[in-house]
Amino acid sequence: MTRKVVVTGLGATTPIGGTVPEVWRAATTGVSGVRAIEHDWVDTYDLGVRIAAPVSTPASEVLSRVEAKRLDPSGQLSVIAAREAWADAGFSAPNAEDADEVDPDRFAVAFGTGIGGVWTLLDAYDTLKSRGARRVMPLTVPMLMPNGNAAAVGMDLRARAASITPVSACASGTEAFYQGMNLIRSGKADVVVVGGAESAIHPVTIAAFSSMQALSRRNDEPERASRPYDTARDGFVMGEGAGAVVLESEEFAAARGARVYAELAGAGLTSDAFHITAPDEEGRGAARALQEAMTTGEFSATDVRHVNAHATSTPKGDAPEANALRRAFGDAVDAMCVSATKSMTGHILGGSGAVEAVLTVLAVHHRLAPCTINLENQDPEIDLDVVTEARELPAGDFVAVSNSFGFGGHNAVAAFRTV
Repeated sequence: MTRKVVVTGLGATTPIGGTVPEVWRAATTGVSGVRAIEHDWVDTYDLGVRIAAPVSTPASEVLSRVEAKRLDPSGQLSVIAAREAWADAGFSAPNAEDADEVDPDRFAVAFGTGIGGVWTLLDAYDTLKSRGARRVMPLTVPMLMPNGNAAAVGMDLRARAASITPVSACASGTEAFYQGMNLIRSGKADVVVVGGAESAIHPVTIAAFSSMQALSRRNDEPERASRPYDTARDGFVMGEGAGAVVLESEEFAAARGARVYAELAGAGLTSDAFHITAPDEEGRGAARALQEAMTTGEFSATDVRHVNAHATSTPKGDAPEANALRRAFGDAVDAMCVSATKSMTGHILGGSGAVEAVLTVLAVHHRLAPCTINLENQDPEIDLDVVTEARELPAGDFVAVSNSFGFGGHNAVAAFRTV
């Protein structure tokens, strides 16, 4: 019999809130986290894009100075979100005298990132050029390596069953749920902290994405810049943040009397093998990921009532997801309401799927779909029921899915069921 996987803890630090309650309140009232970039490097490098969505609560306000100094900004956000999720699940702090609720050998971490420690890497190169090799920090490599976030979370919480780092661009955070589900279903772990993080609002990444014409240039109206599905959408807005979720086997959670938000019913993982940046316009790979989620979750299209869409706000990226939903679910899509929460958070790259999974779990738990803002004229090619104001979800059992798609053709889906 397949082990059931349940969600018992949530953590997040994002552009619209530094804790899960703050994030949920903002997501259901339509608050934008996008604003003008307040750094002199915008003028120094004459960047064409001058807006982004930084975290609302700086890591320096949460971590000690020593902790922050030893972690890349993405690692700082990872630890903050993971600690909140761990505490929310009812576990003791790892250094507490009674911190024995879970055997570390049966506890794993799966934490994704799309880019990793880009700030650490580029700052180290600047130091090398300006001050010489001897001034490059000894911790540079541990801080810049993509698995540094998972390692930091695993060491902080004492996870010894496994420490996995999905690096699948913007699908990384959602792929972590696929990995975590399989770790529990296989019997290797009883508890897994899954999530994703990114902190890449840097002049190099802004310039590079801008060169691809992937970013919105609505510099004069930051809060209106991220507009998924709108006919006037002109690109995504770079965001930063982290999301973390505690997964447990149903029996382990029940034995300790844990509160359960939702069941991680199923997940899907596929590849387009189509183009390095563009999605398959027909959405075939994404549809297969959705279908795999249905198979592994043992539910049908008519069970799905809510979708947290990838919906980045790019002219070419939004429609293929709508095609994938229609291909996978058929006419059942007409009974699903769709939220595009990147309209508020911006695109957190490898952390986006984890943050959106947190919002999807909360949507299931509270039976309330979060907002999509800035949708003034819906693209007629995108035939979806989009939630523009928070909407109640139906009574009874249902499933909600969270989609993430990344450069390289990576597709990941996580599906959550009411409990």
